[in-house]
Amino acid sequence: SLGSKLTLADHTLYINTPFIKNTFVETKVGGLNRMAIITVGPVLHRCGEADIPMPGGDRIGLRPLDFHINGLRQMGAEVVERDGRYHFTAPRGLHGATINLPFPSVMATENFLITASLAKGVTIIQNAALEPEIIDLIKFLQKMGAIIEIKVDRRIVIDGVEKLHAASHKLLSDRNEAVSLAIAAYLTKGDLYLRGAQQDTLLTFLNTLSKMHLRFEIDDDGIRFLGDGPPPPAIALETDVHPGFMTDWQQPFTVLLTQADGMSVVHETIYEDRFGYTQALQEMGAHIGLYAKCLGEVQCRFREQQYAHSCVVRGPTPLKATQLDIPDIRAGCSYILAALCADGLSEVYGIDHIERGYENLDRKLRKLGAQIERVQERDLVV
Repeated sequence: SLGSKLTLADHTLYINTPFIKNTFVETKVGGLNRMAIITVGPVLHRCGEADIPMPGGDRIGLRPLDFHINGLRQMGAEVVERDGRYHFTAPRGLHGATINLPFPSVMATENFLITASLAKGVTIIQNAALEPEIIDLIKFLQKMGAIIEIKVDRRIVIDGVEKLHAASHKLLSDRNEAVSLAIAAYLTKGDLYLRGAQQDTLLTFLNTLSKMHLRFEIDDDGIRFLGDGPPPPAIALETDVHPGFMTDWQQPFTVLLTQADGMSVVHETIYEDRFGYTQALQEMGAHIGLYAKCLGEVQCRFREQQYAHSCVVRGPTPLKATQLDIPDIRAGCSYILAALCADGLSEVYGIDHIERGYENLDRKLRKLGAQIERVQERDLVV
């Protein structure tokens, strides 16, 4: 809707934006997730104004846009909030600034990397996120002519340039999909080889598997996950920013912990409201207790705030089939994983959430032997 010409062929996306024809992102598109905020910087550079809806996306915590808006203001943007939308202008253009992130937000770091690459002067992002996807974005921007340095203390320094040029880039494989499919193999006692899975982006996940005596084999082309062993032992884990255990892995991994032997502890330190999905797992037979206390090794930023951000999982417990309504992307995948190892036929509603984060997940699982079928609600037998 902004004017880009997009062509998708053989998993390659070609993007050409000779001009911006519209600075207004429609709610029916931009309100579905949080990606519209990423368009603001580039559109301000080219047009001097941008208008986006308030974000939608997964209900896993507060996730305000304050980090983005405050940083853009530091860089010279002016913003007005009205009628459920944000209207940005940059009457004197965007300039460099020192942006201190209160938390190393991945999307905020991405936003400022892109915006600062064309801003006048030097931008410093302090307490920046350093996830593999951030490094990959920096590589792409560097190919386009950006000047970006990563310092040792979570600082990223960007020296703005006048123009970026076109470039080609091969993206990282999706580590969230790799983790989800690997867990499916362990839950169903399967044998799965993931071609293209990258060890260097999965180090913490693989270390956790090793602690649970779960088998995997790594070669130059991918990773093989072998689920032929006995129930793994219980474990204590907590989510963290990279290089810690990724928060997006927490939900599918908790399903795996329902089949572990003993009492497992999960401490969520990234989002304050990411255990809502466990109620459905409890209805399937899982033994899960939620706690507002920090049950991990460190006291996190949610301490004394009464958020249920820790859980204890007792296993192994057999799961039984049920009807499930998906609240967000990772919870949806977790429900499908739970249904794969549950006794009976489960019905999972709201698969549009899953499709925002997984490409043809049902087709891939069928290829691996899962009995899974996509149907319209009117075709379901009640």
